Amino acid sequence: MPVKKFSDVPVTPIATAKDTTMQVLISSDEGPNFAMRRIEMQPGGSMPKHTNTVEHEQLVLGGRGRVLLGDEIHEVEMNDVLFIPAGLAHSYETIGDEPFVFLCSVPNKPDKIEVVG
Repeated sequence: MPVKKFSDVPVTPIATAKDTTMQVLISSDEGPNFAMRRIEMQPGGSMPKHTNTVEHEQLVLGGRGRVLLGDEIHEVEMNDVLFIPAGLAHSYETIGDEPFVFLCSVPNKPDKIEVVG
């Protein structure tokens, strides 16, 4: 289906994260090259430091977050764009009392996720 509302897409918790959910807005079955996901991290939520074997392209939709990219910490907010190369260790945490929400697009290739530390 080329058009749908994200509110109609199932929400699933991310097992390795705290107070964080994901919606697969465009799956690998729907898009031939990229999948698109919507991540929502509640206040106090976080995702541990990890690596992926695929790159990530992200757009912050709301809230504020602290993102570790390699050895650098970045505070991000609505309309910020992030590029995370394959293999770069990264983590997330919410800043403040609003959910941190972002879109994440990834190539439709096999991805191995490894929690670091």
